[in-house]
Amino acid sequence: MLLPRTLFSFRSIPVPHGRISGRATAGLGPLWLVGCLAALLAPALWNKYALIFYDTGGYAEAVLGMHLVPGRSLFYGLFLWLSSLGWWSFWGPVLVQAMATLWLLHLLLRCLALPCGPFPLLLAVSGLTGFTGIAWYTSQLMPDILVPLVVLALWLVGFHWPRLRGFERMGVVLIALLGMLAHMSCLALAMGLAMVTLAARRLFRAKPLTVHWRASLAVVGGALVLMPLLHLVLTGTAGFTPGGPTFLFGRLVQDGIAQRWLAEHCPVEGVKLCELRDRLPATADEFLWTGQSPFQDLGGWQEAEPELKSLTLAAVRAYPGMTLWTTVRSTAEQMIKVATGDALDEEHLDARGFFIDFMPSIAGPFGAARQQQGQVTRSLFDGLNRIHVPVALGCVVGLLPMAIWGLRHGRHDLAVLALFVLLAFVGNAFICGALSNPHDRYQSRLIWLAPLVIGLFLVVRLERGTPSRSATLPS
Repeated sequence: MLLPRTLFSFRSIPVPHGRISGRATAGLGPLWLVGCLAALLAPALWNKYALIFYDTGGYAEAVLGMHLVPGRSLFYGLFLWLSSLGWWSFWGPVLVQAMATLWLLHLLLRCLALPCGPFPLLLAVSGLTGFTGIAWYTSQLMPDILVPLVVLALWLVGFHWPRLRGFERMGVVLIALLGMLAHMSCLALAMGLAMVTLAARRLFRAKPLTVHWRASLAVVGGALVLMPLLHLVLTGTAGFTPGGPTFLFGRLVQDGIAQRWLAEHCPVEGVKLCELRDRLPATADEFLWTGQSPFQDLGGWQEAEPELKSLTLAAVRAYPGMTLWTTVRSTAEQMIKVATGDALDEEHLDARGFFIDFMPSIAGPFGAARQQQGQVTRSLFDGLNRIHVPVALGCVVGLLPMAIWGLRHGRHDLAVLALFVLLAFVGNAFICGALSNPHDRYQSRLIWLAPLVIGLFLVVRLERGTPSRSATLPS
């Protein structure tokens, strides 16, 4: 992962008398960098190892078998393999994730003409780790942290492309591509944000803000082409990561739509689920992940998708009003589910067994981690969420007023950033809440962008002492 030398420099900016000068702090760049990375990796350092989730083993399994696993990206598995140096140490992936996060924060500050050297970065990272759950995602062997990084990367590509140097453009595009290839929900979100960029081009045609919509569309289009092509080369099977229709059917089960269709239409020739409809559970998670679910009787992830896809289309056509209402309700529910630590306190037995059985070289340090010793508890996250949840929701509410303020006072760049992030939240809530089913993890993994944007607005006002500022920034 590229880490530019500019990350170690403290920009020369006007500062009040008595503040530490850029020259005085320039030599401390590496120390500030270590401090930033330590903050972003604090949960892993406390845990004594990278954190895992239920899905972690599935990503590694996809690489070991070099085949497509439903809902588990082969590309994130390849990232784990490469960054761990061939499964040698899983400190590698979380370190790369933290470095990528830090670098994009640096570029974000620089493109907004704000202090972006090591000390300002340390302040920003310390605030984010103290008031949000960002570090629990940079420290985790999951593609979740890549979702907010794709949002930042596409904003940089779409609105600040000329300000990026050649190697910076390459690095930003690579991060965006990794995120889009690492999870289908991230790819869907990126497609929506590319459309937002295109709309912004028309909206700001006469405003002092240049929108590089072609670059944004090119990056997203590249991911759409690369995923099936690389799958064909690596596994012999072209296509996207499988499993999407099954997740959607699970949401229809949770909202009672699937049960209604089966009750009103069965028996239907060729629909095996008709015979199993009395055993349908109440939630999507029970339908997808329990061994007693009718889903397993249909053949599970490998065989059930064609029938479930057909039933999903039939149910949506039969009950469009009910489908629309539950879609809006699930999206709204997902918008406010932002708690840190969703399911991290659970045992993750499948992932544990996979690591211990198939990767004995790391079994020792992995097994000694606090998470495997049962010390990552619900009470730990309950304490953190007394801060994280109100900060997140309060900052989300503040995004629209901040965008209006930016438009009124000539900071179109900050206004667009606030709107871009707000629309990313809505899009993510729809993709994860309505097309799957609401979970805190889905929204909390990128909700830290809201406090970040609100903090940037506050910095602008404190730096200038007046709300008026030109939106034309130095290149």
